[in-house]
Formats: sequence, C-alpha cells, structure tokens
Amino acid sequence: MNHEKKDSVSKSAIQIQHVSKTFYQGDVAFPVLNDISFEISEKKLVTLMGPSGSGKSTLLNILSAIESADSGQINVFGNKLSGASENELTHYRRKTIGIVFQFFHLFPYLSAIDNVSLPLYLSGTSKTIAVAKAKEALSLVGLSHRKDFTPKEMSGGEKQRVSIARAIIHQPKLILADEPTGNLDSGSSEMVMQLFSRCVRELDISVFLVTHNEMIGESGDINLRMLDGKILTK
Repeated sequence: MNHEKKDSVSKSAIQIQHVSKTFYQGDVAFPVLNDISFEISEKKLVTLMGPSGSGKSTLLNILSAIESADSGQINVFGNKLSGASENELTHYRRKTIGIVFQFFHLFPYLSAIDNVSLPLYLSGTSKTIAVAKAKEALSLVGLSHRKDFTPKEMSGGEKQRVSIARAIIHQPKLILADEPTGNLDSGSSEMVMQLFSRCVRELDISVFLVTHNEMIGESGDINLRMLDGKILTK
C-alpha cells in the first residue's frame, strides 16, 4: 500500500483501524467503507483518488467529524474520534483541523479579511488579534492586496486562496481538502497546490486532499486510491 510507516522521527497524523460505514435506504443497505485500515505520518501531502461512489468523500467527512463511522477506530493527532463527545469533536474541529471545500463556502458579503477572521471570532479571539492573524494568512496566500474585497469581486482561484487562508488561520495540524481544484482553471489549480505544498514544507501542516484530477492525484508525498470502499494496494 502506498503510504508510509512511522519512524523514529515522524509522528502519526492519521490512524484508521478497521473502519466501516453503511448507509441505509429503507431496508436496503449500501456499504460505503469496508474495513479500512491505514496510517499516515505527519507533515505529508496526501492525495486520495477514486471514482464517484468509491467512499472517499465519506472517509473525508469522517475525518472532518461531520459523520461518524459505524465501527473501527479513528485517531487524528491523538484525537480519538470514535466515541468522542460533541464537545470533544467541536474542540477537534476548531483546533486540530482546517477544511477547504470545492465550492469555497465563503460569506459573499464579507470581505476577505472578515471571512478569514471568522474561525477566530467563533473561538473567542479578540478582534485585534483575529484581524492581525488574518492579515498574516492572506499575505501567505498572496492576497494582501485583496483583503478588503468580497468573494463576489474575486476570481475562483482567489476565493480558494481565501478559503485556504481561513483554514490555516488557527494553525491546525491537518488540512482536509475536498476537491479543492474542482472548479479552477489549470493555472489557479497549480497555485493552490503550491500553497498546500508550502503548508506542509513551511508550516508543518499535514494535508489530506481528495481529488478526481489524475495529475494532482499523483503529486502528493503519499498517493492513495479508493475503490468500492477500500484503499487499493499496489
């Protein structure tokens, strides 16, 4: 399997052990994840590819604590998601992970700096500190000159860079990215992938990225593939 084992230096970012998930429609069962197990070291850019219905979005939702697994153990930087309380999961979402979506999920009438500041406002950070950190994050993604613009005044690539700034503002250990280049042209896609690489190399943030793009799917430090609810072995 194309992933790495822990060594004496690297720590584990993600540990998945015997995770399964089934959805039901009436009495009909639809298995989505089938006894998945894998482990990923920290400070890696991980890509996950697979056809629609393979289970990759469900796996990402479980890592995001949006959905829960039916069975198995999920450990992300020491956070045990299986059986965690809602308070523990809220803390995990606010402190450990950042999420980047395909459709940006920015507030259209808020400026870039206010969109980026929002996670810190929600966690009780003062406006002065939140704005200062938002300026730093926007500078890192190359958008200091657009900080007062709203999403409706930005290109798709700029909006995605704002969403990356928002995802990193609280210095998470892991970014979970759901088709982050799905709505972007090739130039913007390349810029976004360069930013994710910088997150890993310069900020020590691990990145777990779901994609349909074959080129992007082969560009990670670790490249996983899913089919029929299983991680494929090579």
